[in-house]
Amino acid sequence: MAKNLVMVANLIDEDPEQAYAYSKVALRLASRVAAVREAAGFAAYATQKYSEALAEFRAAKRMTGSVELWPVMADCERGLGRPERAMAMAGEPEVQKLDKAGQVEMRLVAAGARRDMGQIDAAIVTLQSPELASNSVQPWTARLRYAYADALLAAGRDGEAREWFAKALEADKDGATDASDRLAEIDGVEFVDAMGEDEAPDASTEPAAAADEAESDVDGEADSDADGDVEGDKAE
Repeated sequence: MAKNLVMVANLIDEDPEQAYAYSKVALRLASRVAAVREAAGFAAYATQKYSEALAEFRAAKRMTGSVELWPVMADCERGLGRPERAMAMAGEPEVQKLDKAGQVEMRLVAAGARRDMGQIDAAIVTLQSPELASNSVQPWTARLRYAYADALLAAGRDGEAREWFAKALEADKDGATDASDRLAEIDGVEFVDAMGEDEAPDASTEPAAAADEAESDVDGEADSDADGDVEGDKAE
Protein backbone atom coordinates (compact mmCIF):
# COMPACT_ATOMS: atom_id res chain seq x y z
CA MET A 1 0.00 0.00 0.00
CA ALA A 2 2.78 2.44 0.94
CA LYS A 3 4.54 1.82 -2.37
CA ASN A 4 1.39 2.74 -4.26
CA LEU A 5 1.02 5.99 -2.32
CA VAL A 6 4.62 6.88 -3.14
CA MET A 7 3.96 6.22 -6.82
CA VAL A 8 0.85 8.43 -6.70
CA ALA A 9 2.91 11.28 -5.24
CA ASN A 10 5.71 10.80 -7.78
CA LEU A 11 3.48 10.57 -10.85
CA ILE A 12 0.57 12.89 -10.15
CA ASP A 13 2.12 15.89 -11.93
CA GLU A 14 3.80 14.12 -14.85
CA ASP A 15 1.41 11.22 -15.47
CA PRO A 16 -1.92 11.76 -13.70
CA GLU A 17 -3.59 8.76 -15.31
CA GLN A 18 -0.89 6.41 -14.05
CA ALA A 19 -1.07 8.03 -10.62
CA TYR A 20 -4.81 7.43 -10.66
CA ALA A 21 -4.24 3.75 -11.47
CA TYR A 22 -1.91 3.38 -8.48
CA SER A 23 -4.42 5.15 -6.25
CA LYS A 24 -7.10 2.62 -7.17
CA VAL A 25 -4.79 -0.20 -6.13
CA ALA A 26 -4.09 1.55 -2.83
CA LEU A 27 -7.82 1.93 -2.27
CA ARG A 28 -8.39 -1.79 -2.74
CA LEU A 29 -5.69 -2.51 -0.18
CA ALA A 30 -6.52 0.07 2.49
CA SER A 31 -9.72 2.00 1.91
CA ARG A 32 -10.09 2.75 5.63
CA VAL A 33 -6.86 4.74 5.81
CA ALA A 34 -7.43 8.48 5.57
CA ALA A 35 -4.14 9.12 3.74
CA VAL A 36 -5.17 6.64 1.05
CA ARG A 37 -8.56 8.29 0.57
CA GLU A 38 -6.89 11.70 0.33
CA ALA A 39 -4.32 10.49 -2.21
CA ALA A 40 -7.08 8.86 -4.23
CA GLY A 41 -8.97 12.14 -4.14
CA PHE A 42 -6.05 14.12 -5.49
CA ALA A 43 -5.39 11.54 -8.19
CA ALA A 44 -9.02 11.70 -9.31
CA TYR A 45 -8.91 15.50 -9.13
CA ALA A 46 -5.80 15.58 -11.34
CA THR A 47 -7.64 13.54 -13.97
CA GLN A 48 -10.74 15.75 -13.73
CA LYS A 49 -12.87 13.04 -12.17
CA TYR A 50 -14.40 15.61 -9.87
CA SER A 51 -17.33 13.60 -8.52
CA GLU A 52 -15.03 10.76 -7.50
CA ALA A 53 -12.48 13.20 -6.07
CA LEU A 54 -15.14 14.93 -3.97
CA ALA A 55 -16.34 11.62 -2.55
CA GLU A 56 -12.79 10.65 -1.54
CA PHE A 57 -12.08 14.06 0.02
CA ARG A 58 -15.30 13.85 2.01
CA ALA A 59 -14.33 10.41 3.25
CA ALA A 60 -10.89 11.64 4.31
CA LYS A 61 -12.44 14.62 6.09
CA ARG A 62 -14.81 12.35 8.01
CA MET A 63 -11.91 10.15 9.09
CA THR A 64 -9.62 12.93 10.26
CA GLY A 65 -11.96 15.75 11.21
CA SER A 66 -9.56 18.14 9.44
CA VAL A 67 -10.81 21.00 7.27
CA GLU A 68 -7.63 21.36 5.19
CA LEU A 69 -9.30 19.76 2.16
CA TRP A 70 -12.15 22.28 2.20
CA PRO A 71 -10.81 24.49 -0.65
CA VAL A 72 -10.16 21.60 -3.02
CA MET A 73 -13.58 20.16 -2.18
CA ALA A 74 -15.10 23.50 -3.17
CA ASP A 75 -13.08 23.46 -6.38
CA CYS A 76 -14.50 20.02 -7.16
CA GLU A 77 -17.95 21.62 -6.97
CA ARG A 78 -16.76 24.12 -9.57
CA GLY A 79 -15.50 21.27 -11.73
CA LEU A 80 -18.94 19.67 -11.51
CA GLY A 81 -20.52 22.88 -12.80
CA ARG A 82 -21.84 23.96 -9.41
CA PRO A 83 -20.10 27.29 -8.69
CA GLU A 84 -22.92 28.38 -6.40
CA ARG A 85 -22.07 25.49 -4.07
CA ALA A 86 -18.43 26.52 -4.08
CA MET A 87 -19.49 30.04 -3.11
CA ALA A 88 -21.65 28.67 -0.31
CA MET A 89 -18.68 26.69 1.01
CA ALA A 90 -16.58 29.86 0.97
CA GLY A 91 -18.95 31.29 3.59
CA GLU A 92 -18.98 28.27 5.90
CA PRO A 93 -17.32 28.27 9.38
CA GLU A 94 -14.74 25.73 8.15
CA VAL A 95 -12.95 28.51 6.27
CA GLN A 96 -12.10 30.27 9.52
CA LYS A 97 -10.34 27.12 10.71
CA LEU A 98 -8.01 27.03 7.72
CA ASP A 99 -4.41 28.19 7.99
CA LYS A 100 -3.27 31.18 5.95
CA ALA A 101 -2.40 29.09 2.89
CA GLY A 102 -5.80 27.40 3.04
CA GLN A 103 -7.63 30.69 3.31
CA VAL A 104 -5.79 32.07 0.28
CA GLU A 105 -6.64 28.90 -1.63
CA MET A 106 -10.28 29.30 -0.65
CA ARG A 107 -10.18 32.89 -1.89
CA LEU A 108 -8.83 31.69 -5.26
CA VAL A 109 -11.60 29.11 -5.53
CA ALA A 110 -14.28 31.64 -4.60
CA ALA A 111 -12.98 34.09 -7.21
CA GLY A 112 -13.02 31.30 -9.78
CA ALA A 113 -16.62 30.51 -8.85
CA ARG A 114 -17.54 34.17 -9.31
CA ARG A 115 -16.01 34.09 -12.77
CA ASP A 116 -17.86 30.86 -13.57
CA MET A 117 -21.07 32.77 -12.87
CA GLY A 118 -20.00 35.68 -15.06
CA GLN A 119 -19.34 37.99 -12.09
CA ILE A 120 -15.95 39.36 -13.15
CA ASP A 121 -16.03 42.49 -11.00
CA ALA A 122 -16.99 40.43 -7.95
CA ALA A 123 -14.10 38.07 -8.67
CA ILE A 124 -11.70 41.02 -8.70
CA VAL A 125 -13.02 42.24 -5.35
CA THR A 126 -12.80 38.72 -3.90
CA LEU A 127 -9.08 38.56 -4.71
CA GLN A 128 -8.31 41.95 -3.18
CA SER A 129 -6.83 41.16 0.21
CA PRO A 130 -3.89 41.89 2.53
CA GLU A 131 -2.13 38.87 1.00
CA LEU A 132 -2.44 40.36 -2.48
CA ALA A 133 -1.21 43.76 -1.34
CA SER A 134 1.74 42.39 0.62
CA ASN A 135 5.26 42.71 -0.79
CA SER A 136 6.22 39.53 1.01
CA VAL A 137 6.59 36.54 -1.30
CA GLN A 138 4.87 33.42 -0.01
CA PRO A 139 4.22 30.06 -1.71
CA TRP A 140 0.82 31.33 -2.86
CA THR A 141 1.88 34.83 -3.97
CA ALA A 142 2.52 34.13 -7.66
CA ARG A 143 -0.79 32.29 -8.14
CA LEU A 144 -2.77 34.95 -6.27
CA ARG A 145 -1.25 37.78 -8.31
CA TYR A 146 -1.74 35.81 -11.52
CA ALA A 147 -5.42 35.17 -10.78
CA TYR A 148 -5.91 38.86 -10.04
CA ALA A 149 -4.16 39.87 -13.27
CA ASP A 150 -6.25 37.41 -15.28
CA ALA A 151 -9.47 38.75 -13.77
CA LEU A 152 -8.43 42.32 -14.55
CA LEU A 153 -7.71 41.33 -18.14
CA ALA A 154 -11.12 39.69 -18.43
CA ALA A 155 -12.64 42.95 -17.22
CA GLY A 156 -10.83 44.88 -19.96
CA ARG A 157 -8.42 46.57 -17.58
CA ASP A 158 -5.36 45.72 -19.66
CA GLY A 159 -2.95 48.22 -18.13
CA GLU A 160 -3.58 47.01 -14.59
CA ALA A 161 -3.51 43.41 -15.78
CA ARG A 162 -0.07 43.89 -17.27
CA GLU A 163 1.19 45.36 -14.00
CA TRP A 164 -0.04 42.38 -12.01
CA PHE A 165 1.19 39.78 -14.49
CA ALA A 166 4.62 41.41 -14.07
CA LYS A 167 4.25 41.17 -10.29
CA ALA A 168 3.23 37.54 -10.61
CA LEU A 169 6.28 36.79 -12.74
CA GLU A 170 8.49 38.53 -10.18
CA ALA A 171 7.20 36.18 -7.46
CA ASP A 172 7.11 33.05 -9.63
CA LYS A 173 10.53 31.55 -8.98
CA ASP A 174 9.41 28.00 -9.78
CA GLY A 175 7.59 28.68 -13.05
CA ALA A 176 4.21 27.72 -11.60
CA THR A 177 2.40 30.14 -13.93
CA ASP A 178 2.72 31.28 -17.55
CA ALA A 179 2.89 34.94 -16.52
CA SER A 180 5.78 35.61 -18.91
CA ASP A 181 3.72 34.37 -21.86
CA ARG A 182 0.74 36.45 -20.80
CA LEU A 183 2.95 39.54 -20.59
CA ALA A 184 4.28 38.89 -24.07
CA GLU A 185 0.74 38.45 -25.37
CA ILE A 186 -0.35 41.79 -23.90
CA ASP A 187 2.73 43.49 -25.35
CA GLY A 188 2.06 42.00 -28.77
CA VAL A 189 5.30 40.04 -28.82
CA GLU A 190 5.22 37.11 -31.25
CA PHE A 191 7.60 34.19 -31.03
CA VAL A 192 8.63 32.93 -34.48
CA ASP A 193 10.52 29.84 -35.53
CA ALA A 194 14.17 30.80 -36.00
CA MET A 195 14.72 27.90 -38.43
CA GLY A 196 15.42 29.11 -41.97
CA GLU A 197 13.46 27.91 -44.95
CA ASP A 198 16.52 26.04 -46.30
CA GLU A 199 16.95 24.06 -43.09
CA ALA A 200 15.41 20.68 -42.46
CA PRO A 201 11.72 20.88 -41.51
CA ASP A 202 10.40 19.63 -38.22
CA ALA A 203 9.56 15.93 -38.34
CA SER A 204 5.99 16.71 -37.35
CA THR A 205 5.51 18.63 -40.62
CA GLU A 206 6.66 15.82 -42.94
CA PRO A 207 4.02 14.41 -45.30
CA ALA A 208 2.50 11.20 -44.01
CA ALA A 209 3.92 9.11 -46.85
CA ALA A 210 7.46 10.36 -46.19
CA ALA A 211 7.09 9.74 -42.47
CA ASP A 212 5.83 6.20 -43.13
CA GLU A 213 8.80 5.50 -45.39
CA ALA A 214 11.24 6.75 -42.76
CA GLU A 215 9.52 4.65 -40.11
CA SER A 216 9.82 1.49 -42.25
CA ASP A 217 13.57 2.10 -42.62
CA VAL A 218 13.96 2.37 -38.86
CA ASP A 219 11.84 -0.71 -38.18
CA GLY A 220 14.37 -2.93 -39.93
CA GLU A 221 17.10 -1.79 -37.58
CA ALA A 222 14.87 -1.78 -34.51
CA ASP A 223 13.82 -5.45 -34.94
CA SER A 224 17.26 -6.65 -33.92
CA ASP A 225 16.94 -4.81 -30.61
CA ALA A 226 13.41 -5.89 -29.84
CA ASP A 227 14.52 -8.61 -27.43
CA GLY A 228 16.14 -5.99 -25.27
CA ASP A 229 12.99 -4.09 -24.52
CA VAL A 230 12.03 -3.86 -20.89
CA GLU A 231 8.45 -3.83 -19.72
CA GLY A 232 7.38 -0.72 -17.81
CA ASP A 233 6.46 -0.91 -14.17
CA LYS A 234 2.86 -1.74 -13.45
CA ALA A 235 0.71 -0.61 -10.52
CA GLU A 236 0.77 -3.11 -7.76
